[in-house]
Amino acid sequence: MMRTNMYMDDPGHRIEGRATFGRLAMLAAVVLVAAHSPDGLRVAAQAQAQPGGATPTFEVASVKPNKSGDGRVMLGIQPGGRFTATNVALRMLIRTAYQLQDFQIVGGPGWIASDRFDIVAKAEGNLPPTAPGGPPGPLQLMLRALLADRFSLVAHEDTRDLPTYALVHARGDKRLGPQLRRSEIDCAKMAAVRRRGAPPFTPPQPGERPSCGIRIGAGQLSAGGIPLSQFATALAPFVQRVIVDRTGLSDNFDVDLSWTPDQMPQGAPPQGASPLPPIDPNGPSIFTAVQEQLGLKLESERAPVTVLVIDRVQQPGPD
Repeated sequence: MMRTNMYMDDPGHRIEGRATFGRLAMLAAVVLVAAHSPDGLRVAAQAQAQPGGATPTFEVASVKPNKSGDGRVMLGIQPGGRFTATNVALRMLIRTAYQLQDFQIVGGPGWIASDRFDIVAKAEGNLPPTAPGGPPGPLQLMLRALLADRFSLVAHEDTRDLPTYALVHARGDKRLGPQLRRSEIDCAKMAAVRRRGAPPFTPPQPGERPSCGIRIGAGQLSAGGIPLSQFATALAPFVQRVIVDRTGLSDNFDVDLSWTPDQMPQGAPPQGASPLPPIDPNGPSIFTAVQEQLGLKLESERAPVTVLVIDRVQQPGPD
């Protein structure tokens, strides 16, 4: 199975993630780069040009098949603009590039989910990550260009009427649960100070909630100083539906949510990854946890959801 341990500090600054291959890992691996527009339903399906008309691209990129049969998949951003993806399926790369959930990708041959690839790419400068709920960043645009160039990917948007969830208050008096508290930290101000040359950010210790950002593990979501729309985006991959924030709450919040996954992780974490906190096998489902711990609930509804339809894709040629 798999383990995940992911964390993002001040949105737009730094991201770290490690995951072994499996359903939960593949979902969680893209949480920190997944995004929807404010209504939670639209996604961009074409590479967007930067000011001046130029679409950002990697300076160099290597794409090689991975035939190892290893169970681990890793995606990472390193200083100096280096992006690596190891043992990754093309379908996951499309999800990452276009900020989608799996069900929002339609069509394509079976090998886009079964074949594995190693990618090493280098951008001109550092690659800032994209925070959940934000527009596509340079990494997403560069990945889209790489997919078009090396995999001949051609796709278009379509709209489907699909099941979604609305995040709403669980109680008539709108009282919040014990694990959802209004944040006392101005994360936007902290990010602005760091951009002006403040000391480097110190990551939270294992098990510690980040002051500004999101940490995700198996059955764990801990966040500091985020709006509930961003929390909804981060939670969506675990319920396999788009979640729209309908709470009407505009403040930023600290969140500590824990639940028992449908599939319990097995085995040791990847080398260098922090050990995960124990999971209670008798704990609540994610739906019960949201209601009991946060005072919110997920209500099922249907809404127009934009999907990405794959028109054409090919196996990559040699480097």
